[in-house]
Formats: sequence, structure tokens, C-alpha cells
Amino acid sequence: MIKLYTDAATRGNPGPSAAGVLVVTDTEQIQLKFPLGQMSNHEAEFAAALIAFQQLPKYAQPNESIFFFTDSKIVDNSLTTGYAKNFQAYVDQINAIQDQFSLVISQWLPERDNHGAHNLANQALHAM
Repeated sequence: MIKLYTDAATRGNPGPSAAGVLVVTDTEQIQLKFPLGQMSNHEAEFAAALIAFQQLPKYAQPNESIFFFTDSKIVDNSLTTGYAKNFQAYVDQINAIQDQFSLVISQWLPERDNHGAHNLANQALHAM
């Protein structure tokens, strides 16, 4: 089982943005930070999720269960329904990667419970 946490940080809206990804396996925690460039806060959340799933094959096998956590309700709802009015390209790319794994469960969590990914996103934003 892999737990995948993501968050984005944006200075302004739109503005410079960054992503934080925390991958938790049975044996380790992998902390990843990525600059995203100029975008809205919603796009940054989708970009963070996409980057997380793009990194996932490095840490997970196709037969593993993936639990994906985000504090973005729009990302969680869009991945659950498979539809996002303005961000469908992100949803399609993420779903294509999810199809490589036997089980992927998306779960919204409150921002206060997403400290790891939140801190990584802020660190990446401040480093820009």
C-alpha cells in the first residue's frame, strides 16, 4: 500500500506556484518538491496531483493499492467523477496513470491534516 499526498502553493492568483508531494511506503517517506511556474491555485493543485502520479511508478508496483490524499476538493471531486470543466486534460492524464495500478482511492482531507505535502509545496515556492 502506498499513500500519496499532494499540495500546491501559489503566491497570488494566478502567480508563481509550486508543488509538494509526499510518498509514504511501508519502509520510507519520500519528499518531493517541484516549481510549477505561473498558474492559478486550482491549476497548481491539478499540476501537483499529476506530478505525484507521474512520480508514482518509481515507488509503486502495478499490483499495489494507492491511497491518494489532497486538500483540494476540486481535485478530489474531479478525479472521482472523471470530469473537470477547465482542467480535463489533467484529469485525463492522471486517470491514464491510475489505470496502471490495481486500485487507486482518492480522498479529500482537511488542509490541517496535509502538513507534509503543504510544507514541501511552501518550501518549493520560497525557493523560486
